[in-house]
Amino acid sequence: MSTATLSRPSAPPAAITEEEVQAWLAAGLRNRWWPVLPARFLVAGGKPLGLTRLGEKLVLWRDAAGAVHVQTDRCPHRAVPLSRGTNQGDRLRCAYHGVEIGPDGTVLAVPGQPGCRLEGRRALRTWPAQEIAAAVFVWFGDALHEETAAPFAPPVELVGEEYSNFCCYAEWAAPWRAVYDNLMDPMHGTFLHANSHTMSQGETQAVFATRDTPHGFFFEKQGQRDVNFDWSELVDDGALYVRLEIPYPRSGGPGGNFGIVSVITPIDATGSACFFWRVRRVSGWQRDVWRFLYRTKLEPRHWQVLEQDREMLDGFAPGMERFENLYQHDAGLIRLRRHLAQQARGQLAELRAAGKA
Repeated sequence: MSTATLSRPSAPPAAITEEEVQAWLAAGLRNRWWPVLPARFLVAGGKPLGLTRLGEKLVLWRDAAGAVHVQTDRCPHRAVPLSRGTNQGDRLRCAYHGVEIGPDGTVLAVPGQPGCRLEGRRALRTWPAQEIAAAVFVWFGDALHEETAAPFAPPVELVGEEYSNFCCYAEWAAPWRAVYDNLMDPMHGTFLHANSHTMSQGETQAVFATRDTPHGFFFEKQGQRDVNFDWSELVDDGALYVRLEIPYPRSGGPGGNFGIVSVITPIDATGSACFFWRVRRVSGWQRDVWRFLYRTKLEPRHWQVLEQDREMLDGFAPGMERFENLYQHDAGLIRLRRHLAQQARGQLAELRAAGKA
């Protein structure tokens, strides 16, 4: 009588813990397009630039034709930073031993040992990148989606011909989620920015409600609109960004309300690269008037408001949330936090099921 060996069923994947979710989110949510740098910082054929985003060491460079390339900042030979090398127009040349790497990550030449097995190998990760609204956006995929970038339709305020915008960039010593919390907290405008030229009006008490959209939600004051910083909209559709509007007096020029589109890109667990696009719906001669007024009169005021936010968040440490006591005005950031945790949990579960985490 033969016997058959019965295999034991494999154990189900372990549940994702809250600690794992928070650790995953600390350096940034994956499978999104994130702006990493204003495009003006890169010159065709110019020196490569090294930076850290989402905890990843990256090198950015423009080839001689002006195309932007983003790669891991690590020579495949001795793992030193490629950003300390030179841009040869169609490739990077490592300063350490002269190894040359092309835009697709292929090693093109090893001057110290021509014909060695390193030549011809695609040995360096290249990150999908595109330029949108004067910024370089990079696709940060997880281990299952490194090169398969999701489509991203930028908000119309950044690409529509009927709008004009300025890309304002700053780096803050604050976790990226703390800055998003600030953006989803319209009530702070009435207090923190009360001395600004646009947010001195409005009630110091308000009732808020959320309103769902296909890719996010609005968090808005009830019974008050076009008075102060009255609402924020979270959008998570290929990229994660927040839209809001600040009412403007006629002295602020044409274009109606002053719009802001914000993307806060994690540098690491404690620092953020902040992109604030300042937007007006203007065209023709009104566009010229608005842009002139912004550069000559309005821009310093806007930086003053941003500096007030930065001072509140400067040095805000991850984990400080445990000391909070939230109330109804904080419902927007509570929902934001739940959304991010849900996205992170889903990514971790998919990676674990595939044996990648």
